[in-house]
Amino acid sequence: MTEQDMREPEMTAHDMTEQEMTAQDMEAARDVGPIDYLAVEFPEARMRGEGLAALLDLVDRGIIRLLDMRAVTREADGTFTAAAIADLDGDGTLDLAVFEGVESGLIDDDDLRQAAELIEPGKVVALFVYENTWAIPFVNAMRRVGAELIASGRIPADEVIAALDALEAEEARVQTT
Repeated sequence: MTEQDMREPEMTAHDMTEQEMTAQDMEAARDVGPIDYLAVEFPEARMRGEGLAALLDLVDRGIIRLLDMRAVTREADGTFTAAAIADLDGDGTLDLAVFEGVESGLIDDDDLRQAAELIEPGKVVALFVYENTWAIPFVNAMRRVGAELIASGRIPADEVIAALDALEAEEARVQTT
């Protein structure tokens, strides 16, 4: 018998016992992609839902997983009201069933207060907390080799556009001289 013959054959998911599958499922449950949030201001004290189709598309394609969605309206006296985005008109009746249950609890009262402070009275800010599920395989691969995330950040799109415009203008200036 050769050394190759003595090795145990590789186990496939089909061959695994329930106990082994449960352990693997538990490991997969710990796999989490980077978590981000967005605060989006709406000029009117109501949301129409046009962007929700694009958001739903990202979820359907597995790019993100929504963890929390809340809308905050700031009143003229500085107070605010918050509602689940699934209940757009705040009447307690579910308007967007597809977003029912998207409340992980990560957004707390302090977050809602801070969001209300970002906007003027009469406006709405929508808060979205989401997991970047597209990154899970990358994050797992990095963990397996002992890598550690030491910094993360975002560059606002308007700053990127301004920087690219400046580079393009400089390139055009150099070409004309």
